[in-house]
Amino acid sequence: MKHFLTYIDEAIKQYWNEPALTNYGANTITYGDVASGIEKYHIIFEKCGINKGDKIALCAKNSAEWCVAYLAVLTYDAVAVPLLPDFLPENVVDLTRISDSRMIIVDNAIMSGFAKNGVADKFAALDGFCAILNLNEMQFMAQSNNMPADLIDVAQKTYETRFPSGVTPKRVNYARTSLDTLSVISFTSGTSSSPKGVMIPARAVTANLEFAHKEMRADVGWTILSILPLAHMFGMAFDFIFPFTKGCHIYIFNVKPTPARLVAALAEVKPFMFLTVPLVVEKIFRSKVMPQLEKPVMRMLMAVPGVRGFLLKKICNKLVGVFGGNVGIGGLILGGAALNKEVEELMSEMKFPYLVGYGMTECAPLIGYRRWQEFKKHSCGAVAHPSVEVRIDSENPSDVPGEIQVKGDAVMVGYYKNEKATNDVFTDDGWLKTGDMGTMDNDENMFIRGRCKNMILTANGQNIYPEEIEDLVNQLPFVTESLIVGRKNALVALVVPNVEAAAQAGIKEAELKKSIENAVFELNRKLPSYSQITLCELRNEPFEKTPKLSIKRFMYK
Repeated sequence: MKHFLTYIDEAIKQYWNEPALTNYGANTITYGDVASGIEKYHIIFEKCGINKGDKIALCAKNSAEWCVAYLAVLTYDAVAVPLLPDFLPENVVDLTRISDSRMIIVDNAIMSGFAKNGVADKFAALDGFCAILNLNEMQFMAQSNNMPADLIDVAQKTYETRFPSGVTPKRVNYARTSLDTLSVISFTSGTSSSPKGVMIPARAVTANLEFAHKEMRADVGWTILSILPLAHMFGMAFDFIFPFTKGCHIYIFNVKPTPARLVAALAEVKPFMFLTVPLVVEKIFRSKVMPQLEKPVMRMLMAVPGVRGFLLKKICNKLVGVFGGNVGIGGLILGGAALNKEVEELMSEMKFPYLVGYGMTECAPLIGYRRWQEFKKHSCGAVAHPSVEVRIDSENPSDVPGEIQVKGDAVMVGYYKNEKATNDVFTDDGWLKTGDMGTMDNDENMFIRGRCKNMILTANGQNIYPEEIEDLVNQLPFVTESLIVGRKNALVALVVPNVEAAAQAGIKEAELKKSIENAVFELNRKLPSYSQITLCELRNEPFEKTPKLSIKRFMYK
């Protein structure tokens, strides 16, 4: 197994003058520029007394500067602790403390938040903490008393002495430690009373990267539009590290991805591969495709077998154009949640180049994947790694759902300083419990039914997976999103209506509630008696979501 740092080392040397990273709409840096930035960080770490294996937190929005800082930490053989910029300043302080980070690297926005909330002094009080470093200005906001005030100037002079002609490919030689060395601590949450820091060894990062090099296509010069949170393993591994090691040009989209902004960026960047969450694709389908198909003339034409195929092919070509025109080469890769079945049926029928993968932070992250050419509809891919095993905790895995469990090189070491949580998430025979319920066919395609903790157990012992019912509700006209919750042995549908679409259709707001209620209750004809909806409640506001755009279910009852 070739260490992931070797891939990074080789890519920087091989693609030295190629464009590497662009802040969308702003500056571009080459692979050689990345190498120079890495060396400057290494000198700063050295002058701060950071040792190999020390933890360095990184809290900033996605940017080319973030990527350079992240690579600098990893290639210094320190442990990267990426924190979401959405966390509150107090949470960032707590996670820095919990992870034993000796430094935190932030951007201007986070720095401003620290200043407004007066938390800088709290960092200084942490044991062993040495500095808050601003990656935009390369300045310290706070540093320990035993560090010289002019440390940045000293580091710059050291750089000029060490590299009088600048960094060259021959000077790039990153350490390759043991594959069992801890590389990343990734926090799955920053707001709970006991956040879990997933300890990801170099072996797990490497296993994912080697799989990507074998099974996913990317070539030098390809453009990539990165919109996923880089502090999450999905975005870090496949929107950044993998394409970087293949010589791609990665555009970092660091503004709020509204449909209009995203479509404009896709048209400009023309990515050859695009990673996103299902919700983004569903919005594009509902705004670009569904309105066309609902026109009376189109409905009539779609009923004609030969014409239907022709029309779907034309729509597919136009949709590929919406994604920039090149996505048919590398594919549209979805993850983080289930894809709406109505949208997927249409994508599959028109042969749109998509696939749905499956993973979790604890597996760094990939568990399930299958190339879009062989992808099986409604699955979340097949068992991904040769070095990863998957089992379904069921006596009949192909028909009876059971918990998906994993073991192998990509699996985490455990949760940082949280022995109880670590013991709870592994079975007695060493398998990682994913918390997802699913089945697996004879070709190792996995089908997720829902989360174990979301499953609703009825009074008569029936297992209900709310995600399956929600998928049906979400297909109804004028429904934006929904949740199914259990209340006193009854199922309640919480629905966020699409008021704007209803108004365009001439439906008044007073009539909308009754229309959606009738449609929801009509769904009961398709559901077994034990999983029928008893009550429908409309909400005025969208559900609160995680950075991966998953609904925060725990907030709703």
